[in-house]
Amino acid sequence: MVKLASAREARQYGPALAVRRWEYINAGMYVFAALLLAAALAAQSVGGGARAGLAVAAVGLAIVTAVNAHDLAAHLVGVDCRVGLVRYDLQLGLVELLVPLLHALGCVLAVVGMAFLLSQGEGAGYSHGREKHAANTLLAAAILWLMGSVLNSCQVYERADGRAQLLQSSVQIPLLLGSLLFLLAAFSNRRRVLEWRREPVLVGRNWACVCMFGSLLWLMGALFNMLKVFMMHQSDALRLEKLRGGAQERLSRGREDRVPLNWEEASRTTTLH
Repeated sequence: MVKLASAREARQYGPALAVRRWEYINAGMYVFAALLLAAALAAQSVGGGARAGLAVAAVGLAIVTAVNAHDLAAHLVGVDCRVGLVRYDLQLGLVELLVPLLHALGCVLAVVGMAFLLSQGEGAGYSHGREKHAANTLLAAAILWLMGSVLNSCQVYERADGRAQLLQSSVQIPLLLGSLLFLLAAFSNRRRVLEWRREPVLVGRNWACVCMFGSLLWLMGALFNMLKVFMMHQSDALRLEKLRGGAQERLSRGREDRVPLNWEEASRTTTLH
């Protein structure tokens, strides 16, 4: 659902003085979005208002999309947008950059699929083709979420301490299991939609029920992520991983090359411009 706060140092959530505030906002918005999604799907699983539930779920996923985009930007800024560093640290590309991108695209597809369902008419206005498009779009979204969660769970830590690794795993495992449940629900829903001999309904009860459990697992991961962010900002902060494979050295060297030798001259030039 989202590439949550990493156990590596390659991230920069806003200006240096606002890093802590933005990390809390990032984690808190994800908790709120996961709560919205779980509540909406729980209402649908017990036969609540389908249209209202889909609208609330779409709002939650839109928030998650924004969190993903912010997290991706934080990792890009953390390496000064030097995407070429992925040649030296493969995890930078696969985990820090590709994972939030996959989750963001999955959320966008899920919102589009829910929009297809919300545009459905009732009775004579029902369109089987539109429902089939929605089922295919939701399946594609679930596949992207699972791919992102698998990549996120494959991150390797060599120097991070035990607490950092334990907290990171407590976030990764619920996200992976939740994404797997969403994929199973999407496959089941697509089979139901392709069956012509059935009564047309806006949302299948089984799909909503399985997705509800998936969203609860995502909510669990979000709560553990909030705990991890809190632990990171304590006085005895967790020791985090640096970029490996020579990427950290190249990043540090590039930053040193941009530091002016004469600070007074640099400030004077900035003022003149």
